[in-house]
Amino acid sequence: MDRLRIAFLGLPLAALLLARDGHEIVLAGICRRGAPGTRRLRALIGDARVDSRPALGKAYLQRIRDARPDLLVSWFWTTKIPSELVALAPLGGFGVHPSLLPRWRGPDPYFWALDTGDAATGVTAHRLAAEYDTGSILATRVVAIEPGWNAWQLARALDRPSLALLRELTERLRRGERLAETSQDESLVTEAPAPGDELLEIDWHRPAERIARRVRAAAPYPGAWTFIGDAAVVVTRAEVVERPRGLEPGEGVVRDGRAVIAASVGGIALLEGRIVGDDDVERHADVSAFVALLSRAGPAGGLSE
Repeated sequence: MDRLRIAFLGLPLAALLLARDGHEIVLAGICRRGAPGTRRLRALIGDARVDSRPALGKAYLQRIRDARPDLLVSWFWTTKIPSELVALAPLGGFGVHPSLLPRWRGPDPYFWALDTGDAATGVTAHRLAAEYDTGSILATRVVAIEPGWNAWQLARALDRPSLALLRELTERLRRGERLAETSQDESLVTEAPAPGDELLEIDWHRPAERIARRVRAAAPYPGAWTFIGDAAVVVTRAEVVERPRGLEPGEGVVRDGRAVIAASVGGIALLEGRIVGDDDVERHADVSAFVALLSRAGPAGGLSE
């Protein structure tokens, strides 16, 4: 066929690229109000075809039925997609997940890939199933993880192969190809839930290398956090350094103009982050802000080497 009629759910960029490829976006559900590209998509396919954060209930099911799509495509849609909705498209539906499934199923694969120290990750195109990220695998792309990447940088690195894979498979379906499908090996599943506040609190009794990974994995948001004196701080950039002499894990020293905290093995220099105010508002902190805070804190603050 010349083009596919596509019902789309997710972020607008993917829908715009599919439209550029010549496909018709018959309906687009956008997962986040004000997402970049929404206005352009409305201008391209018309306001009536674009919905912001639609509930996928009976009313939307009827809208998709009336739109008569050939295919349903999901890219960063954040709620479950009912199987009844997918069944309305003769070619079914697929999405692209930012990990190598079945590793890191769930909403935050970036955090877990970095926190665990994976050398590589990637993206997986998979059929949409009743449960998140469980559908059969259509294709993958592997991406090496650079040592200094944080979660935002990893996410950006995966966007390009994710979109390329989505467009490639859509084009193959347009040409009438039958896509090979591989069931996920349940014995290899690892879960990637969103990290909670308790997990993100820095444990200074761990080695500095492990702490630095967690900082990168949580940066820039929500961020790994700790206390300096009575102040809660979020650390978004840090460097592994030599362990300060004579200090216990969690105690700090001002060394060479930087705030350095002792870990069980090695130390952590605080380079960038946010200080949480009494109003719970987080304000940007640089090296000098951390030094000032440490100098005012407890018996370990204000030391120098």
